[in-house]
Amino acid sequence: MFKTLLPRIVLFRKEVIQLWQAFFAPETPFYLKAATLFTAFYLVNPFDIIPDVIPVLGWVDDLILVPLMVSWIVSKLPVKVRADHRERNDRQGQTIDGSARRL
Repeated sequence: MFKTLLPRIVLFRKEVIQLWQAFFAPETPFYLKAATLFTAFYLVNPFDIIPDVIPVLGWVDDLILVPLMVSWIVSKLPVKVRADHRERNDRQGQTIDGSARRL
């Protein structure tokens, strides 16, 4: 189970960054921007499907529903927005010679 959890966490992190950048892109449809706001609101809202006062189950719905909503929104993004995200991240993360120096 833990072997599949770490790649999913890394993917979720990348999807959140992509969703953040797509939120400010003019090509992103309004309904996806609204869904993004709803997802963020659901995460901080004290009223959940399962209340957070229930010790473990209250957090499980947040740990399952929020990544599902983020993945769904990212899958519905227009191709141009996804391509712009990939292009922007490829430029920022280039390694020239594979070495680093400590300052």
